[in-house]
Amino acid sequence: MALWVIGTLVAIVVTFGLALQIAIWRNGPAVLSAVDRVTGGARDTKQLARISTGEHPQQKLVVWGPEKEGHSRNAADSALPVLVFAHGGSWAKGDPDDYGFVARAFVPEGFIVVLVGYRLGEDGRYPAMLEDTATAIAWTRDYIDQYGGDPDRIVLAGHSAGAYNVVQVALEPRWLEARGASPDAIAGVIGLAGPYDFAPFDSESTIATFGQASDAAATQPVNHVRSNGPPMLLVHGEEDTLVRPRNSRVLAERMEQAGGHATLMTIAGLDHNSPLIHHAAPWRRNAKMIDMTAGFALAVTAPEALAATKPDETSVPVQDETR
Repeated sequence: MALWVIGTLVAIVVTFGLALQIAIWRNGPAVLSAVDRVTGGARDTKQLARISTGEHPQQKLVVWGPEKEGHSRNAADSALPVLVFAHGGSWAKGDPDDYGFVARAFVPEGFIVVLVGYRLGEDGRYPAMLEDTATAIAWTRDYIDQYGGDPDRIVLAGHSAGAYNVVQVALEPRWLEARGASPDAIAGVIGLAGPYDFAPFDSESTIATFGQASDAAATQPVNHVRSNGPPMLLVHGEEDTLVRPRNSRVLAERMEQAGGHATLMTIAGLDHNSPLIHHAAPWRRNAKMIDMTAGFALAVTAPEALAATKPDETSVPVQDETR
């Protein structure tokens, strides 16, 4: 092969690699979702609605469901459990429109998926992001039956900053109660690489988002654990240097001490974004992550779990399974 041909191919590969890196830097989730769509296909899912939940453009949610209506939306026994997902981005960036891969991961597992947006940056300083997350959950409780979802079987999930949002709203009742909803409506919570115990604030993102809070301790999920909180699955990569795994460990320990329930999964070899990336194709082909998260969500929304009256009948005890 002529040297100029080899040189041209190398130049194309280098250019493509640089372009991909720039695209990931600018909007990693959108690139990830595009890769998922190309390599994994639509997986018989479709976007059902995009809803505004406030005057700010970032106050919105996107509803996804199965492509084919295999369920009667008017029959209670045909309604699907619901996964409400909040994106990460250091409370500074992110858009639910870029997380279609999360819907394509969970809809085929039997869920209606609600991707949540919330105010970011200066507009989203504490507690604005919690107010918006609670508003989205309350909307889901009130209206998801119109899209084939069961309002009595709602599981919250989030990655990084989004994990903080859903865990804090689930543990601190006032955010949902202010919107006419109850934390009792939450069947379970999945936290992927979430920050739950990070005061005092010493990073650019936490100072910008929480630095003005009059009571730093009140902003921390670990200080709101309660015995009757929803069961949780806390997933963290052992190689996470952005949000240290101790965040999930401490939260699980505090929940155990309070009489609550959590499953802690710390996974060797995974970094901060890996628990999220493994929900997208082609990484989803290794089904361990989705089996774990979807399996948890299905377990806590099963009829026998919902019918239980004691906390220890709805979840498994705290365990730290490093793998």
